[in-house]
Amino acid sequence: MTHEEYAAHCEELFAVGGFTKVRKLAESGLVELGPDPVLYRWLGLAHAAEDEDDHDAEAEKAYRAGLAEWPDDLGLLVSYLELCLRADAWTYPGRSARAGSLKERIAVLAPPGSPEAAQVEDALGRAGRGYWQELRERTASVRAERAALTSHSAEVAEALEKGGRASAHPEDLRAAEVAAALELLAGPWRAPLRLLVRYRVAAYAAAFVLVVATNRALVLSGTVSYSAWGWIWYAPLLLADAKLRQARRLARQRVIGAVEARHAETAGAAADLGR
Repeated sequence: MTHEEYAAHCEELFAVGGFTKVRKLAESGLVELGPDPVLYRWLGLAHAAEDEDDHDAEAEKAYRAGLAEWPDDLGLLVSYLELCLRADAWTYPGRSARAGSLKERIAVLAPPGSPEAAQVEDALGRAGRGYWQELRERTASVRAERAALTSHSAEVAEALEKGGRASAHPEDLRAAEVAAALELLAGPWRAPLRLLVRYRVAAYAAAFVLVVATNRALVLSGTVSYSAWGWIWYAPLLLADAKLRQARRLARQRVIGAVEARHAETAGAAADLGR
Protein backbone atom coordinates (compact mmCIF):
# COMPACT_ATOMS: atom_id res chain seq x y z
CA MET A 1 0.00 0.00 0.00
CA THR A 2 0.99 3.62 -0.42
CA HIS A 3 1.21 6.25 2.32
CA GLU A 4 -2.12 7.64 1.12
CA GLU A 5 -3.83 4.26 1.37
CA TYR A 6 -2.45 3.70 4.86
CA ALA A 7 -3.71 7.15 5.89
CA ALA A 8 -7.17 6.52 4.40
CA HIS A 9 -7.45 3.22 6.29
CA CYS A 10 -6.35 4.92 9.50
CA GLU A 11 -9.02 7.58 9.05
CA GLU A 12 -11.79 5.00 8.57
CA LEU A 13 -10.74 2.99 11.63
CA PHE A 14 -10.36 6.12 13.75
CA ALA A 15 -13.91 7.19 12.85
CA VAL A 16 -15.36 3.99 14.35
CA GLY A 17 -13.19 4.11 17.47
CA GLY A 18 -10.58 1.53 16.45
CA PHE A 19 -7.72 3.43 18.07
CA THR A 20 -5.59 0.34 18.77
CA LYS A 21 -5.95 -0.76 15.16
CA VAL A 22 -5.04 2.73 13.94
CA ARG A 23 -1.84 2.66 15.95
CA LYS A 24 -0.86 -0.74 14.59
CA LEU A 25 -1.67 0.30 11.03
CA ALA A 26 0.21 3.59 11.24
CA GLU A 27 3.25 1.87 12.74
CA SER A 28 3.15 -0.76 9.99
CA GLY A 29 3.03 1.94 7.34
CA LEU A 30 5.96 3.79 8.88
CA VAL A 31 8.03 0.60 9.05
CA GLU A 32 7.11 -0.55 5.53
CA LEU A 33 7.24 2.76 3.65
CA GLY A 34 9.30 5.03 5.86
CA PRO A 35 8.49 8.32 7.62
CA ASP A 36 5.36 10.22 6.65
CA PRO A 37 3.82 13.25 8.41
CA VAL A 38 0.23 12.06 7.99
CA LEU A 39 0.97 8.62 9.46
CA TYR A 40 2.84 10.19 12.38
CA ARG A 41 -0.21 12.39 12.95
CA TRP A 42 -2.60 9.43 12.94
CA LEU A 43 -0.30 7.54 15.29
CA GLY A 44 -0.31 10.49 17.67
CA LEU A 45 -4.07 11.02 17.42
CA ALA A 46 -4.77 7.33 18.11
CA HIS A 47 -2.65 7.53 21.27
CA ALA A 48 -4.13 10.86 22.38
CA ALA A 49 -7.69 9.56 21.89
CA GLU A 50 -7.15 7.11 24.77
CA ASP A 51 -6.80 10.10 27.14
CA GLU A 52 -4.29 8.36 29.42
CA ASP A 53 -0.91 9.61 30.61
CA ASP A 54 1.11 6.80 29.02
CA HIS A 55 -0.68 7.22 25.69
CA ASP A 56 -0.22 11.01 25.84
CA ALA A 57 3.53 10.45 26.19
CA GLU A 58 3.50 8.15 23.15
CA ALA A 59 1.44 10.69 21.22
CA GLU A 60 4.03 13.36 21.99
CA LYS A 61 6.80 11.06 20.74
CA ALA A 62 4.93 10.52 17.47
CA TYR A 63 4.31 14.24 16.91
CA ARG A 64 7.90 15.18 17.72
CA ALA A 65 9.26 12.44 15.45
CA GLY A 66 7.16 13.80 12.60
CA LEU A 67 8.03 17.43 13.28
CA ALA A 68 11.73 16.56 13.37
CA GLU A 69 11.49 15.91 9.62
CA TRP A 70 8.54 18.15 8.71
CA PRO A 71 8.72 21.11 11.11
CA ASP A 72 6.15 23.11 9.13
CA ASP A 73 3.49 20.43 8.79
CA LEU A 74 0.29 22.08 10.04
CA GLY A 75 -1.47 18.80 10.77
CA LEU A 76 1.27 17.74 13.17
CA LEU A 77 1.62 21.21 14.68
CA VAL A 78 -2.10 21.61 15.41
CA SER A 79 -2.46 18.09 16.80
CA TYR A 80 0.60 18.58 19.01
CA LEU A 81 -0.77 21.93 20.20
CA GLU A 82 -4.05 20.30 21.22
CA LEU A 83 -2.12 17.69 23.20
CA CYS A 84 -0.02 20.35 24.95
CA LEU A 85 -3.04 22.51 25.77
CA ARG A 86 -4.78 19.70 27.60
CA ALA A 87 -1.63 18.74 29.56
CA ASP A 88 -1.61 19.46 33.28
CA ALA A 89 0.85 22.30 33.93
CA TRP A 90 1.84 20.88 37.33
CA THR A 91 2.40 17.30 36.22
CA TYR A 92 3.80 18.00 32.75
CA PRO A 93 5.17 21.56 32.82
CA GLY A 94 7.40 21.07 29.79
CA ARG A 95 4.62 19.77 27.57
CA SER A 96 2.25 22.49 28.73
CA ALA A 97 4.84 25.24 28.14
CA ARG A 98 5.42 24.12 24.56
CA ALA A 99 1.90 25.24 23.65
CA GLY A 100 3.08 28.86 23.38
CA SER A 101 5.79 28.24 20.79
CA LEU A 102 3.51 25.91 18.82
CA LYS A 103 0.77 28.54 18.72
CA GLU A 104 3.24 31.14 17.42
CA ARG A 105 4.52 28.80 14.74
CA ILE A 106 1.01 27.93 13.58
CA ALA A 107 0.06 31.62 13.48
CA VAL A 108 2.86 32.17 10.96
CA LEU A 109 1.93 29.19 8.77
CA ALA A 110 -1.88 29.24 8.97
CA PRO A 111 -3.57 32.41 7.70
CA PRO A 112 -6.67 33.72 9.53
CA GLY A 113 -9.79 31.95 8.35
CA SER A 114 -8.02 28.73 7.42
CA PRO A 115 -9.25 25.40 8.86
CA GLU A 116 -6.07 25.07 10.91
CA ALA A 117 -6.52 28.54 12.41
CA ALA A 118 -10.12 27.70 13.33
CA GLN A 119 -8.98 24.45 14.93
CA VAL A 120 -6.41 26.33 16.98
CA GLU A 121 -8.99 28.84 18.20
CA ASP A 122 -11.29 26.00 19.19
CA ALA A 123 -8.49 24.28 21.10
CA LEU A 124 -7.52 27.50 22.85
CA GLY A 125 -11.14 28.06 23.82
CA ARG A 126 -11.35 24.61 25.41
CA ALA A 127 -8.04 25.11 27.21
CA GLY A 128 -9.20 28.43 28.66
CA ARG A 129 -12.26 27.01 30.37
CA GLY A 130 -12.61 27.39 34.11
CA TYR A 131 -13.91 24.93 36.68
CA TRP A 132 -17.59 25.67 36.08
CA GLN A 133 -17.19 25.45 32.30
CA GLU A 134 -15.48 22.07 32.73
CA LEU A 135 -18.27 20.93 35.03
CA ARG A 136 -20.91 21.98 32.52
CA GLU A 137 -18.96 20.19 29.77
CA ARG A 138 -18.83 16.96 31.79
CA THR A 139 -22.53 17.26 32.60
CA ALA A 140 -23.32 17.76 28.92
CA SER A 141 -21.19 14.71 28.08
CA VAL A 142 -23.10 12.57 30.58
CA ARG A 143 -26.41 13.81 29.19
CA ALA A 144 -25.27 13.05 25.65
CA GLU A 145 -24.32 9.51 26.68
CA ARG A 146 -27.72 9.02 28.32
CA ALA A 147 -29.45 10.39 25.22
CA ALA A 148 -27.47 7.98 23.03
CA LEU A 149 -28.45 5.07 25.28
CA THR A 150 -32.09 6.15 25.18
CA SER A 151 -31.98 6.38 21.39
CA HIS A 152 -30.33 2.96 21.19
CA SER A 153 -32.98 1.52 23.51
CA ALA A 154 -35.75 2.95 21.30
CA GLU A 155 -34.19 1.38 18.19
CA VAL A 156 -33.88 -1.99 19.94
CA ALA A 157 -37.48 -1.72 21.17
CA GLU A 158 -38.64 -1.05 17.61
CA ALA A 159 -36.71 -4.07 16.36
CA LEU A 160 -38.23 -6.25 19.10
CA GLU A 161 -41.71 -5.14 18.09
CA LYS A 162 -40.91 -6.17 14.50
CA GLY A 163 -39.96 -9.67 15.56
CA GLY A 164 -36.41 -9.25 16.81
CA ARG A 165 -34.60 -9.37 13.50
CA ALA A 166 -31.98 -6.90 12.33
CA SER A 167 -29.80 -7.06 9.25
CA ALA A 168 -27.78 -4.32 7.64
CA HIS A 169 -24.40 -3.47 6.17
CA PRO A 170 -21.68 -4.83 8.49
CA GLU A 171 -20.08 -1.38 8.71
CA ASP A 172 -23.30 0.36 9.79
CA LEU A 173 -22.56 1.02 13.48
CA ARG A 174 -26.09 1.86 14.61
CA ALA A 175 -27.55 -1.21 12.90
CA ALA A 176 -24.77 -3.34 14.35
CA GLU A 177 -25.60 -2.03 17.83
CA VAL A 178 -29.23 -3.08 17.42
CA ALA A 179 -28.24 -6.53 16.10
CA ALA A 180 -25.84 -7.06 19.01
CA ALA A 181 -28.49 -6.01 21.53
CA LEU A 182 -30.99 -8.45 20.04
CA GLU A 183 -28.42 -11.23 20.40
CA LEU A 184 -27.64 -10.38 24.04
CA LEU A 185 -31.34 -10.14 24.89
CA ALA A 186 -32.30 -13.38 23.14
CA GLY A 187 -33.50 -16.44 25.01
CA PRO A 188 -36.41 -17.25 27.33
CA TRP A 189 -34.53 -16.27 30.49
CA ARG A 190 -34.03 -12.74 29.17
CA ALA A 191 -37.68 -12.12 28.35
CA PRO A 192 -38.08 -9.75 31.35
CA LEU A 193 -35.13 -7.68 30.11
CA ARG A 194 -36.65 -7.48 26.64
CA LEU A 195 -39.88 -6.24 28.20
CA LEU A 196 -38.00 -3.55 30.15
CA VAL A 197 -36.22 -2.39 27.00
CA ARG A 198 -39.46 -2.23 25.02
CA TYR A 199 -41.17 -0.12 27.68
CA ARG A 200 -38.13 1.62 29.14
CA VAL A 201 -39.74 4.98 29.98
CA ALA A 202 -42.77 3.38 31.62
CA ALA A 203 -40.51 0.95 33.48
CA TYR A 204 -38.42 3.78 34.94
CA ALA A 205 -41.56 5.64 35.99
CA ALA A 206 -43.01 2.51 37.62
CA ALA A 207 -39.73 1.80 39.37
CA PHE A 208 -39.68 5.31 40.86
CA VAL A 209 -43.22 4.85 42.23
CA LEU A 210 -42.26 1.47 43.69
CA VAL A 211 -39.12 2.95 45.29
CA VAL A 212 -41.10 5.66 47.06
CA ALA A 213 -43.89 3.29 48.07
CA THR A 214 -41.52 0.61 49.37
CA ASN A 215 -39.39 3.00 51.40
CA ARG A 216 -42.43 4.72 52.86
CA ALA A 217 -44.14 1.40 53.72
CA LEU A 218 -41.04 0.15 55.54
CA VAL A 219 -40.75 3.38 57.56
CA LEU A 220 -44.47 3.52 58.43
CA SER A 221 -44.44 -0.11 59.50
CA GLY A 222 -41.83 0.70 62.12
CA THR A 223 -39.42 -1.86 60.71
CA VAL A 224 -36.79 0.81 60.07
CA SER A 225 -36.49 4.52 60.77
CA TYR A 226 -34.99 5.17 57.36
CA SER A 227 -35.11 2.95 54.30
CA ALA A 228 -33.17 2.77 51.07
CA TRP A 229 -34.29 -0.76 50.25
CA GLY A 230 -36.78 0.51 47.71
CA TRP A 231 -34.00 1.42 45.33
CA ILE A 232 -33.55 -2.27 44.61
CA TRP A 233 -36.43 -1.91 42.14
CA TYR A 234 -33.96 -0.19 39.82
CA ALA A 235 -31.69 -3.27 39.67
CA PRO A 236 -33.46 -4.93 36.70
CA LEU A 237 -33.43 -1.62 34.80
CA LEU A 238 -29.73 -1.13 35.43
CA LEU A 239 -29.11 -4.69 34.23
CA ALA A 240 -31.04 -4.00 31.03
CA ASP A 241 -29.05 -0.79 30.45
CA ALA A 242 -25.82 -2.72 31.08
CA LYS A 243 -26.82 -5.15 28.34
CA LEU A 244 -27.39 -2.26 25.95
CA ARG A 245 -23.96 -0.77 26.75
CA GLN A 246 -22.36 -4.18 26.25
CA ALA A 247 -24.11 -4.43 22.89
CA ARG A 248 -22.70 -1.07 21.81
CA ARG A 249 -19.17 -2.17 22.69
CA LEU A 250 -19.63 -5.49 20.90
CA ALA A 251 -21.04 -3.73 17.82
CA ARG A 252 -18.06 -1.37 17.68
CA GLN A 253 -15.67 -4.33 17.74
CA ARG A 254 -17.61 -5.99 14.93
CA VAL A 255 -17.65 -2.87 12.78
CA ILE A 256 -13.92 -2.42 13.28
CA GLY A 257 -13.45 -6.04 12.22
CA ALA A 258 -15.62 -5.48 9.14
CA VAL A 259 -13.60 -2.41 8.12
CA GLU A 260 -10.36 -4.37 8.56
CA ALA A 261 -11.75 -7.25 6.51
CA ARG A 262 -12.66 -4.87 3.68
CA HIS A 263 -9.18 -3.37 3.79
CA ALA A 264 -7.63 -6.83 3.61
CA GLU A 265 -9.90 -7.82 0.72
CA THR A 266 -9.04 -4.64 -1.17
CA ALA A 267 -5.33 -5.18 -0.58
CA GLY A 268 -5.63 -8.79 -1.75
CA ALA A 269 -7.47 -7.77 -4.92
CA ALA A 270 -4.84 -5.11 -5.66
CA ALA A 271 -2.07 -7.67 -5.17
CA ASP A 272 -3.76 -10.08 -7.58
CA LEU A 273 -4.06 -7.34 -10.23
CA GLY A 274 -0.38 -6.52 -9.83
CA ARG A 275 0.75 -10.04 -10.64
